[in-house]
Formats: sequence, C-alpha cells, structure tokens
Amino acid sequence: MIKHTVTFKLKYAKGSAEESIFLKAATELRSIPGVKNFECLRQISAKSHFDYALSMDFISIETYNEYNQHPEHTTFVNTYWTAFVEDFLELDYELMQ
Repeated sequence: MIKHTVTFKLKYAKGSAEESIFLKAATELRSIPGVKNFECLRQISAKSHFDYALSMDFISIETYNEYNQHPEHTTFVNTYWTAFVEDFLELDYELMQ
C-alpha cells in the first residue's frame, strides 16, 4: 500500500472564494480510479505553516503511478495546483510489513 499525502499553503486567504474553488476541485480527485481513503484536511496546529492536506491511499506503486498520469490529475495540477498553491510538502510512504 502507498500512502500519498500533500500538505500545502494556498496563496489566498482562508474563507476566500479562491479557497473554495481550489478545495472543491481538489475533492474531485477522489473519483480517479485507484484512489482509496481520500481525505481533505485542515490544519489545526500552529506548529506548521501549512494550512491544508490531501491524503489518499493506493493499493500499489503501479496504481499510484497511474493516478499521477491520469488526465484528471494532470489537469488539476496544471489548472489549480500551480496557480493556487504557495508552498507544499509531498510525502509518499509504503507500508512496511
């Protein structure tokens, strides 16, 4: 299993129209084949400057790679991610047996 998590900070203020547009588009990633346990999360701790996270699981590295190449994902990255995200940290973990 692969756990894919991206924590990020938007260029726009919390509660802004841009925030709503981005988060709505981000939640549509859950419909891409292979995505399991999709979560859109809001930071509650002052220990991190990242305000949000997206987390999802994939059954294999192949499924994860297919997600990365999926047209809906690449469109999201090109349309929303590059325009709306100020900073991010991507973490991809494999389950240890």
